[in-house]
Amino acid sequence: MRRPPGNGETASRGISGWGLWGRHEPRRLCCAGPDRHGQALLQVGVNMMALPGGRHLDSVPLPGQRLHLMQVDSVQRWMEDLKLMTECECMCVLQAKPISLEEDAQGDLILAGGPGPGDPLQLLLKRGWVISTELRRIGQKLAQERWARVHSMSVRLTCHARSMVSEYSAVSRNSSQEMGQIEKLLMEKCSELSAVTERCLQVENEHVLTSMKACVSETLSTLGQHFGQLLELALTQEVQALVRKIDASDNIHTTESTTGNLFSLTQEGAPLCRIIAREGGVVALFKVCRQDSFRCLYPQALRTLASICCVEEGVHQLEKVDGVLCLADILTDDSHSEATRAEAAAVVAQVTSPHLPFTQHLSSFPESMEEIVTALVKLCQEASSGEVFLLASAALANITFLDTMACEMLLQLNAIRVLLEACGDKQRVDTPYTRDQIVTILANMSVLEQCASDIVQENGVQLIMGMLSEKPRSGTPAEVAACERVQQKAAVTLARLSRDPDVAREAVRLSCMSRLIELCRSPSERNSSDAVLVACLAALRRLAGVCPEGLQDSDFQQLVQPRLVDSFLLCSNMEESFV
Repeated sequence: MRRPPGNGETASRGISGWGLWGRHEPRRLCCAGPDRHGQALLQVGVNMMALPGGRHLDSVPLPGQRLHLMQVDSVQRWMEDLKLMTECECMCVLQAKPISLEEDAQGDLILAGGPGPGDPLQLLLKRGWVISTELRRIGQKLAQERWARVHSMSVRLTCHARSMVSEYSAVSRNSSQEMGQIEKLLMEKCSELSAVTERCLQVENEHVLTSMKACVSETLSTLGQHFGQLLELALTQEVQALVRKIDASDNIHTTESTTGNLFSLTQEGAPLCRIIAREGGVVALFKVCRQDSFRCLYPQALRTLASICCVEEGVHQLEKVDGVLCLADILTDDSHSEATRAEAAAVVAQVTSPHLPFTQHLSSFPESMEEIVTALVKLCQEASSGEVFLLASAALANITFLDTMACEMLLQLNAIRVLLEACGDKQRVDTPYTRDQIVTILANMSVLEQCASDIVQENGVQLIMGMLSEKPRSGTPAEVAACERVQQKAAVTLARLSRDPDVAREAVRLSCMSRLIELCRSPSERNSSDAVLVACLAALRRLAGVCPEGLQDSDFQQLVQPRLVDSFLLCSNMEESFV
C-alpha cells in the first residue's frame, strides 16, 4: 500500500521525513468499515466561499449593498455606454489574464466541516493529510523561491497545526507528557517558520535570500519531523485503545465495529500497519479467529490480518502466535464458509509473497505446508466465484516460489488437471490476473520432468498457446502489465516443457512457433515488453532445436542462429522510428 512520491524537489535536507506519510501525494482517506474493492472517501472541501452554518457569501448583507441599489440607474447607463467604448487592447489583456494570480490558489486545503464529535481517529487522519500536503507544497514553492506564497502557506500551516492540537486535546482520552512536549515544539517551529518567511518578503538582496532560504529549509525539515512524531504518538494511542477494545470485548457488534475501524487504518499505508502490528493488533485478531462465538467475524478479521502482514512486523507477529497453524486449521475445516477460507487463503498469499524478502523465512510454514496446499487445491476446484479462485490460486503460486516441494505436492494432487479445467470456466477464470496465477504455477511446476506428460494429457499446450495471445480488455496499466506477465510466463513454461520432444512436437503442430515469431518481430503484440521478447526468443530456440523445419531461413538466421543478445537487439530495434 505504498504511495508514489510527490512531485517537486526541494533544496532542504531531511525533507523526506515530513509527516507520517512523508512527501507522498495527498492521501485518500477511508471511513471506518470494511470494503474490499473500494473505500468511502473523506471529502475535503475546496469551496472558498463557504461560511459557518452552511451560509454562503452571497447570502450575507454587505455594507455597500444599499448604496449600490441607489446608484443602479447610473451603473446601468455606464454598462450600456461601455458596449460602444470597448478598447481592443484592453479586451485582449483581459481575455489572457487568469482569474487567479496563483495557479494553485484553488488547491488551498480547507476541511469540509470537521470530524464527528468524539472521533479522534478521523480527526488525526484528516488533519494529518492536510498538514502533510501543506508541507509538501511549501517545499515546492520554496524550491521555486516564491516567497509570498511560501509565507501565506506557512501561516495557513500554523493554523492547521494549532487546530489539530486543540481539537485532538478536546477529544483524546489522555495525552502523555511526551506528546505535550512535542506539541509545544511543533507550535514553536510553526511560529518560527511564519516569522522567518515574513522577513524574507522584505529582503531584496539575492545573497541574503540564499542564506535565509537555507534557514527556512532547515526550519521546515525540523517542523516536519516534530509533526511526524506527534502524529505517530497520537495514532499509536488510538490504535492501543482499539486493540484493548477487541481484546476485552465479548460482544459481537462491538468487535465487528472495532475490527472495521482497524481495517480502515490498514488502508492508510505501511506506517499505520507497523503501528498496529507493534501494538498487538495481530495477536488480538488471531484471538478473534480462535473463538467459535465470533465465527461470522472471521472473514473481516482475516482480511485485516492480510493487510497488516504487508509489513515485516506483521509477519513476525503472525509467527509468534502460531498464525500459520491457525490458518491451516481454518482452511482444512469444511464447516467454515467459503468466504472465510478464501480470506484465509488471502493471508497465506500475503505472507508467502515472493516480492517481500521477509516472507522467505517463515520457519513454521513447512510443518503445515502439505495441509495448506491440499486445502487450497480443493478450494480452487470448488470455488464459486472468480475472486475465491484468484485468492486460492495466488496463494498456491506464491507457495511454489517458497518451497520446491510444493510443486511435487501439486503434481501428486492432480493440480494441473484442476487448474487447466478451471481455465475453461469463465465463472472462475475471467481475468488476466487469474491467468497470471495459473501460468505462474505451471511455469514453476514445469521444472519437474513428469509434469510434461500431465500437461500434454490435459491439452495444456493448447491453453499455453492461448495465453501467448493474452490481450487486455480495458487497457488500464495494471491489466496491460498482467497480460505482459501472462505472455512472458507462458513462453517460459513452453521453453521448459519443450525439453520433452512430445511437448515440442505438439507445440509445433499447434503453430506455437508462428506465434512466437510474431511476438518477437511485432512490438505491438507484446506491448513493447523486453521481458516478453527474451522469453519468446528462448522458447523459439528450444522449439527450433527439436523441429528446425518449422522455420523459414530468414527467421532462423535472425532469431535462432545469432547470439541471444544479438537477436534481442535486432527485434528491440524494430520499434524505433526516425520520423
